[in-house]
Formats: sequence, C-alpha cells, structure tokens
Amino acid sequence: MQRSSYASSSVGDIVAAAGSVSGGGGGGARTVRVIPLQHPSSSAPATPSPPLHARWAAKLRRMGAGEWLELLLPCSRWLRTYRWREWLQADVMAGVTVGVMLVPQAMSYAKLAGLHPIYGLYSGFVPVFVYAIFGSSRQLAIGPVALVSLLVSNVLGSIVDSSNELYTELAILLALMVGVLECLMGLLRLGWLIRFVSHSVISGFTTASAIVIALSQVKYFLGYDVVRSSKIIPLVRSIIAGIGDFSWPPFVLGCSFLAILLLMKHMGKSSKRLRYFRAAGPLTAVVLGTLIVKIFHPSSISVVGEIPQGLPKFSIPKGFQHAKSLISTALLITGVAILESVGIAKALAAKNGYELDSNQELFGLGVANICGSFFGSYPATGSFSRSAVNHESGAQTGLSGITMGIIMGCALMFMTPLFSDIPQCALAAIVVSAVMGLVDYEEAMFLWGIDKKDFLLWTITCVTTLIFGIEIGVLVGVGFSLAFVIHESANPHIAVLGRLPGTTIYRNTLQYPEAYTYGGIVVVRVDAPIYFANISYIKDRLREYELNISTTSRGPNVGRIYFVVLEMSPVTYIDSSAVQALKDLHQEYKARDIQIAIANPNRQVHFLLSRSGLIDLIGKEWCFVRVHDAVQVCLQHVENLRGKAPSAGDQTPRRQLSLFQTMWKQDGKDALVPEAEPLLRANVV
Repeated sequence: MQRSSYASSSVGDIVAAAGSVSGGGGGGARTVRVIPLQHPSSSAPATPSPPLHARWAAKLRRMGAGEWLELLLPCSRWLRTYRWREWLQADVMAGVTVGVMLVPQAMSYAKLAGLHPIYGLYSGFVPVFVYAIFGSSRQLAIGPVALVSLLVSNVLGSIVDSSNELYTELAILLALMVGVLECLMGLLRLGWLIRFVSHSVISGFTTASAIVIALSQVKYFLGYDVVRSSKIIPLVRSIIAGIGDFSWPPFVLGCSFLAILLLMKHMGKSSKRLRYFRAAGPLTAVVLGTLIVKIFHPSSISVVGEIPQGLPKFSIPKGFQHAKSLISTALLITGVAILESVGIAKALAAKNGYELDSNQELFGLGVANICGSFFGSYPATGSFSRSAVNHESGAQTGLSGITMGIIMGCALMFMTPLFSDIPQCALAAIVVSAVMGLVDYEEAMFLWGIDKKDFLLWTITCVTTLIFGIEIGVLVGVGFSLAFVIHESANPHIAVLGRLPGTTIYRNTLQYPEAYTYGGIVVVRVDAPIYFANISYIKDRLREYELNISTTSRGPNVGRIYFVVLEMSPVTYIDSSAVQALKDLHQEYKARDIQIAIANPNRQVHFLLSRSGLIDLIGKEWCFVRVHDAVQVCLQHVENLRGKAPSAGDQTPRRQLSLFQTMWKQDGKDALVPEAEPLLRANVV
C-alpha cells in the first residue's frame, strides 16, 4: 500500500468559496459545512495584562470617600444602614447571650493554654471590641478557642515552665506575631493559599486535636496531675501511671457538670425556644460549682483561686529574644485562624445575605490580635460554638460583638472576686463539652462511602496528629494534600469522545455508551491545562489510543488510526514545554502518517500555539471551531482509504501479542469480518 497523501494535502482543496467543503468518497460526493476559524497573527503583539500593582492603583484612584471609609473601617457598612428598631434588640440580646457564654469559656481556655484565667478574660475583651470595628463579619464571635489554646500550651511548654513569668510574656508576644502575620496575609491578599489544604485534612486535624484536648483536661476529673503533651501516647501513659491517686469527688462533680452541659447543649439545638440553654450551659456549670464549693468546702476539689480585678493595662509585649522559636507556631495559628474564622465568617455571611472579603477578614483579625497583645491578650480567633450561638440568637451586625465586650468588661471590673471559688473540674467540663463537637467521625464515615482517597487523607492526618503532635500532623496532612493535588494535576482526566446519535455533539464514550466513533479517527479531550508536569502523561495516553482501536467504529474499517483530533476547549493554559512536546508528537505522528487536528482552542491558547509556530507546523487548515467540523473533514480523507489494507511498511506501533493471542488470531483468520457501516447521510452530517 502506498502512503496516503492526506498529511500533505490541503483541506483548502476541498473547501468551497462559500465556506463549504466538498469531498469525494466511494459512494459519491457530499458537502460538509465548516465554520472557519479565525487565526491570530503570530506577529501581532499580545495584549499585555496590567501588573497587579497597576490594577490596584487604578482601583484605588476610582474609589470615593465612602468606599475608602468602608475599606478602612468595615463597620461603617452596617452603621450607615443600621435599622435601630428592627436590629437593636436582637443584637443586644445576642451579645448578652454570647458574652455570658464567653466569660467561663475564656477562663477555661486560658487554663488549657497553661495561663492564669485572667488572661483568658483579657483575650475576650480588647480583641472583641477591635474586631467589631475592623472585622467584616457581622456574626463572627472571636476570642480564645480550644485549638489555639492547645497550640500555645504545646509550644510554650517546651520552652519554659508554665509557672514562670516568661511563659505569660511569650503567650502575649505570640498574639502580636500572629496579628502581624494575619495583617500581612490580608494586605498581600494571600488568603487563597489555604485552598491547598483539603477539607479532609482540616477534619482529621480537628478531630485529633479535640481528642488530645479532652485527654489533657482529664487531670481535673481524676484529681491528679497528668503530663502536659500534645501527643496521645504520653498522655495515656501518664493517666495510667497515676491511677493510684484517683479521687472520687472531682470525678463525680466533673462528670455531673459535663452531663449538665451536654444536656443543655442538646436542648438548645433541638428547640428554637430553648436555644438560650446552649449559651447558658457554661454559666450554669460555673454557678453550680461555685455554690457547691462555698457550701460544702470540699478539700479534694481544686479551685481557680484569686483573679485580679479591673481592666487590663497597656503594656508592650516582651520576650522578643524568643521570637524566632515562635515563628512556626505563629504560622500554624494563623493557618488555623484562616481555616476556622474565615470559613465560619463566609458561611455566616452567605446565610445572612452579604458579601465578605476573606483578605479583609484576615486583616481585621490581625488588627484585633495586635491591639489585644498590648492589653495582655494571647492569640484570639473565631469560635465555632460562640459564632453559632451568636447567629442563632439573631445577631445582625457587629453591635453584638460590642455588647460581648461590654459584658466582659463588666465581669473584669465587678465580678472577678466571685470567680475565685470556681472548681477546676467545672472549667475542664466546659472545655470537654466544647471540643466533643469537633470529633468529626461522621465525616470519616461519609468519606469512606464517597471517596477512599479522602478517607485515607483524613486517617493519615488524624493518626499522625495523635501520635506525633499537632505541628507534625499538620505538616504531614498538608504535604499529602499537596501531593494529591500534584498527582491529579500531573495525571489529568482525558476522554475519548464519540458522536451522540442524531446530533453533532461529541461526548465521553464512557459516560455515554451510545456515542459512536469513526474508523481511523480518534477524538480526545484533555480536561486540564497542559503544562510541563502532565504533558508526558498526555502523550502516553495518546499513544495508547493509537494502539487500542475500537472494533465498533462506524465508517470505513481502515485498521488503524490516521487522525487524532484534540478538543481543546477545556484547556485554559498551555506552556512552552507542552508546546515543544506537541511539536515532537507531531513529528512522531507525521512519520507514521497520522495527522493532528485541533478543535476550539481558547484565545490565549490559540495565540500561544500560533506564536510558537505549532499551528503552521500542523497546518492552519487542520484547526477548527467545532469537533464536528474536524471529524467530517477527516472523514473525507478516510473515505479514500476504503478497502485498503495497511502495508508491510506501515510504521504504526503494534502491541506484542502473547502466544495464546497469536494462536487465537491464526484460528480465527477465516472468520467473517463485519461489514463497515457507511458514512452518515449528507442531510445529517
């Protein structure tokens, strides 16, 4: 057989002046309508995209006074449109509800962080006021949270003893560092970085952290000291080793408080009329515990002790010589702030019908932490539980946050003498009840049934965090998450397309089994950008399609592939390495008498292919607007091959046959070959 001359022939030879293509086939001439593709001039300069700073400068110049005020003080957005009659009562009630909840929680989380309870109260005072002014969320409740408190305890415990004054100074310095990082990320608009962390990683990390937090509070239930650690094995060993010092009174009292908290939380969730029970739970535990201590004076129940009265005083953070050792933890807490605060804030904004800028939200959190560090605060961020209660209580604006701050200020000024007799087991029960909701086993079961890969990611993150600690767990989880992203990017989805019967639409043949292909032609769609990391995989898959010829194709049975049509509409980007690889692939195909056709590239991809010379190399006549046009033109050439068999000199790569396959082929050499289906009628082409 002589090599066909389609590769060197021009489609223009069969393109009519009216935009039609005429071709002869074995059964007579027919006409194919082809939409002409507009080719960009390779010499025309690309329209440069203005740099980021130029776009920002232009945007800032267009901003008016009101927009500037909203940018600098996001609270002005709701202040200008505040509906005093409708919203004031709801905001005040929500603020009082969450403020009552915040006071005991703040002391509990400070104890978890290894700090005196007063620093928890400080962390729920100044940052709350500042965030209400600079934060963009109207329902987010910030302050000390369990996960950040555990991170603070974990890193500072390895540097200095919690009884040392330096411990407190470093916790306050950490708030300053976290605030600066959050402000920088907000100003540089780097909030998008957290997109690379999978939800499975977040869920696995929070589940493991919740277990560690709960175990760290067991000492207040058991009545003896337990080693301070963020790893489960040392905690369990310490709990077992000290079992001989077990004391019944704190265990019974702590379990009773925990049961009350869980019951009130359940009642608050199950009925809207009882929603205030959820917020009143921590206060109820604290009040009951204080009354029991004052009435019975149990010697085996440890209490909080004296708490300083009055508002925090201004002071500059100290301990900067240790800042280098705190950088990794500050980065981790900033990441947690993005995951928790920004995630909650966006969800609440969507529920309440307003837009939220995640970068501005980060900036607001950063300013709150920076200001808080000058008034004795350790790192604060958004709370899941308090934000949910704030939303359920009807909060409409940041005025609810200001009300929370007022409640905290009143507690600091007038109520601290009453806090001295609060049982430690009551505060521990508050922490345990708060973190029990973070144990996300339902997510693990869901992932097991939906996606085993995500379940594996959840399991790896959870187990690693439990065994090796929070920092290692986060790094391993993020590392595996990025590895999965890279793997998916380097192995993109590639589909062989077929024509849906009675239409000119081409779809994935695996998804639509009724879609049919044509003999000698393979239509391939790459559902991803094409760049250096995935071009080798794409080339390998294309070679496989050349080997695996469909036996159910319509049209002439030519026995091999002569045309490869690349549907490029999903390809949003292509780089120079991919262009060079496509040039190499074209040369390989040309040596084997295979022609590449390109269908529907977007503007940027089309321009890059033109400038690189790939379009000229392939031939402009082999670029089409539609896949259907490309297939019909290719069919014109395939018709000329009807009845011809591949020659001995055909260079199409062949797969090696096994002994049994060879014997089977020899036994079936006289079998009847199904007659090839004719081309579609001209009126349906």
